[in-house]
Amino acid sequence: MEPSNHKLIIYQLLPRLFGNTNTTNKFYGSVEENGVGKLNDISDKALQEIAAMGFSHVWYTGVVEHATMTDHSALGIKPDDPDVVKGRAGSPYAIKDYYDVATDLAADPEFRISEFKELVGRTHSAGLKVIIDFVPNHVARTYASDVKPNGVRDIGEDDNTTIAFSPENDFYYLPGQHFNVPIGYNPGGDEFSSPLKDGKFDEFPAKATGNDVFSASPGINDWFETVKLNYGVYIPGGGRTNIDGPTPLWLKMEHILSYWVQMGVDGFRCDMIEIVPVEFWSWIIPKLKEKYPHLIFIGEAYAKGQYSNYIHNGHFDYLYDKVGLYDAIRSLTCNEWEASTWQINDVWNNHTRGIDEHMLRFMENHDEQRVASRFFASDPWLAVPGLVVSATLSTGPLMIYAGQEVGEPAEGANGFSGDDGRTTIFDYWGMPELQKWVNDDKFDGGGLSENQKSLRAFYSKLLNTVKDNRVFAEGSFYELMIANERQPGFDTKLYIYLRYTSNQRVMIVANFNREDRQLDVQLPHDLLEQINISGHQVFTDMLTGATFTTNNIFMGINVSITASSALLLNF
Repeated sequence: MEPSNHKLIIYQLLPRLFGNTNTTNKFYGSVEENGVGKLNDISDKALQEIAAMGFSHVWYTGVVEHATMTDHSALGIKPDDPDVVKGRAGSPYAIKDYYDVATDLAADPEFRISEFKELVGRTHSAGLKVIIDFVPNHVARTYASDVKPNGVRDIGEDDNTTIAFSPENDFYYLPGQHFNVPIGYNPGGDEFSSPLKDGKFDEFPAKATGNDVFSASPGINDWFETVKLNYGVYIPGGGRTNIDGPTPLWLKMEHILSYWVQMGVDGFRCDMIEIVPVEFWSWIIPKLKEKYPHLIFIGEAYAKGQYSNYIHNGHFDYLYDKVGLYDAIRSLTCNEWEASTWQINDVWNNHTRGIDEHMLRFMENHDEQRVASRFFASDPWLAVPGLVVSATLSTGPLMIYAGQEVGEPAEGANGFSGDDGRTTIFDYWGMPELQKWVNDDKFDGGGLSENQKSLRAFYSKLLNTVKDNRVFAEGSFYELMIANERQPGFDTKLYIYLRYTSNQRVMIVANFNREDRQLDVQLPHDLLEQINISGHQVFTDMLTGATFTTNNIFMGINVSITASSALLLNF
C-alpha cells in the first residue's frame, strides 16, 4: 500500500473516449464515422495537465483487448461475432485476450503493446502512476489469446467439456446444450450489417454466463456476451465446494497479472470482486506483493457486509464505497426530501468503521450517472459539497472520472448505451464538453466556457489542497454534528467535522442546502483541550481565502456559507 502521507487521487479515463476529437457522435456510429481515441493521444502535455490538477494515479480503462464489432481480420485478428458483442466498440469488460492491448487504441496496431508501454513511460515521467483493469470473473465468448507468451496454456484450452464442473476446468459447461443468443437482440443497430449478424453463435457445449447464469439461454439483460470463469467453486444448486489450493485458473491469472506489472503497471482496479472467491484474492494479492511490494489493488465491491472480509482476508488496499458514502451523498446532492447528513455518519459508524482509510470515494465513474446529467443533479456545481466531503472525510483515495471536472452531461443515446446519463463504454463516441478542454490535442481548455473554466479551477484547487496538506492523508477525524445539532441555523443538510494532526487543524463545513446558511459552530471543550487551542482564532478557507474570526473559541465561531458549497477552515 502507498505510504500514509500520500493520499491517492485517481483520474479515470477511457483512452477510446479521452483522445477522440471527432464530434460526429452518430447513433451506433462506426469507428470510421465517430472516431476513436488512441493511446498516443494521451500526450506528455495531457499528462502534465492531469498531474498539475493534483492527481497521483491514472486509471486507464479498457486497455486490454476486448470483443468488438469492428473487423480487424486484416491484422490477423479473428472477427468477433456481433451477436455476442454489446455496442459497435464492445464492452471493455468482455476480455478477448488478457495478454493483448485493444487494437482500436493503437496508431499502428502492429505495435499496440509497444504503444502501451510508451504510455506507461510518459505517465511515469509526468509523476503519475498507472492503474489498469483486471477483469477476473468473466471473459468474452470469443476469448482466444493470439499473443500469449510461449508455453502459456490458453484459458479453457485443457478443459474437459463433457462435464459441468471440475476444479481443473477454467469454465463451467452445460453439456449437450447449444448456446442461444437472447431473443430480440439487434447488434449494432438497424444499419449495421455483417455476415455474422444472424442471431446465432456457435458455442457447444454452452458455457455459463458471466453474471452467474447457468443456462444456455441467458436473457437480454444478462451479461450474455461473457463467459463465467471457474475458480474451483461449484455454484449451481446453491452449494459450494471447499477450494483446495490454487487451481489451474489461479496460476494463469497470476501469470497474466505479472505480465502487466512487468510492463510498468502500478496497480489494478479489479472488477466485481465479490463474485470471485475471497480465497483467490487471499492467495494472489500477497503473492504478487511479495514480489512487487509497490502494487495497489482496488476492488469494485457492493456488499457492505463483506467489506472487512475483502480487506482483511482478501488483502485489498481499497474498495469502492458506492453502497455507502456515494449513495448518501447522491441523495443529498439531489436534494431528496428524506436526505440527511446523518446518513454520512451512518456510513462511517456502521459500514466502514475501522476500515475507512481503505474506502475509495467518488461521485462519478463509468458505471454511474454523470452529476451534470438530468438523471442526477443537472448542474455540476451542485456536486461541490459532496465532492469536498468525498475528498476529505477520510485518508482513503478519491477518484474523478474524465469529463466530471468540466461538467460532461452524457446527453442522448449513443447506440447500445441508451440515454441514461452515463457516458457510453460500449460505443464509439466523443465527449463534447471534455473535447473543449482537449481543444484539438492542445489540452489547454481553449474551448471551455468561463463557467467550465471556473469549475475546472475549483477541482484543481480542491485536489491540490488535499494533495498538499498531510492532514487529509494521515490526520485524525472528529465529528462535530452532535456538538452542533441544537445550534441556531443548524439543519440536517449541513455536515461538519474536523481533520487534525499535531500541527494542523481543518474544520470542514459542507452545505447541501440550496440556500445560504449562517450558524455558530461549537467545538467541544474536551476537543479544544486535546488539540491545544484557546482564545482568539482566525479561520481561513483553504479554497477561497475567506476568513472568519472569533475572540473566544470556547464560545464558538460564527460561519456563513453559501448554498451548495463547502468550507475548509484552517486554524
